[in-house]
Amino acid sequence: MTRWWSRLRPDNFTLALLGTVVLASFLPMRGPAAMVLDDVTDVAIAALFFLHGARLPRESIMGGLLHWRLHLTILACTFVLFPLFGLAFKPLDGWLLTPELYIGVLFLCALPSTVQSSIAFTSLARGNVPAAVVSASLSSILGVFLTPLLLALLAGTAGGMHNPGQAILGIMLQLLVPFVAGHLLRPWIARWVQRQRALLRYTDQGTILLVVYSAFGEAVNEGLWSKTPLLSLLAVAVVAAVLLGIAMPLINLLARRLGFNREDRITILFCGSKKSLATGVPMAKILFAGGSLGAIVLPIMIYHQIQLIVCAVVAQRYARDPVEPPTG
Repeated sequence: MTRWWSRLRPDNFTLALLGTVVLASFLPMRGPAAMVLDDVTDVAIAALFFLHGARLPRESIMGGLLHWRLHLTILACTFVLFPLFGLAFKPLDGWLLTPELYIGVLFLCALPSTVQSSIAFTSLARGNVPAAVVSASLSSILGVFLTPLLLALLAGTAGGMHNPGQAILGIMLQLLVPFVAGHLLRPWIARWVQRQRALLRYTDQGTILLVVYSAFGEAVNEGLWSKTPLLSLLAVAVVAAVLLGIAMPLINLLARRLGFNREDRITILFCGSKKSLATGVPMAKILFAGGSLGAIVLPIMIYHQIQLIVCAVVAQRYARDPVEPPTG
């Protein structure tokens, strides 16, 4: 019983996310203070992606680029399969899901894969870690361009989304440019970044909490909780669970049918089924400025927790399995 509870208990970061939502619900920023918070959040997001770029080893990029079939499979799962899943939930729009929550589901489905947790779970399950580094990083970079375009195709201008061209430009300036700058400066700052890894992890999480507080505070000021029925909140949690429950077995089956070995199948499973909260929340802030941001980021926040719990259990199961002997 204790072991199962330790697996299902939310981690400290998720508890901090819930606390941030509660704080924003009761004490949202208003007026000039909210404008200052918005500017501080923009700076924190740029710093976050600068550090992400500084952490990415160039050797891993070069070593993994040759595995193009694996990368294409993961990208297809992330940017083709998931958007199709999002469209399949269309009948719930305006029924069990409010229009804003359904836009959030579509946004979740259009997001790139995670980086850190995809690599961590791949490593725990004894998968192809160098390929996971490349695929997850490539997914994040391509997401700068593909997520706004996919969302424009899936949702049009619903939810207050900006023009896709303007959205891509805004995301490039705030996310991609700092990321590239950090990577180019890696030869000079990589050792410092490595030494400060534990501290920078809290910096990453603090930035996400800051964005969530800002987003939910703005949404609360606009009447998020009074406009969102309890049934819709429960429905979005069920949708997130069903989405992951369908995606993981299907991605695993696809990897087997395509003839990948065990290590590559593990990499495809974890990189192809995960969605990035760290990229999604800042991206939503740019894409939906002035829209119902709090409701739109809610599905990715719920999916984030579910994917961590499920992937932890699956990775531990893979870690206990005997390794397949090499073929050929």
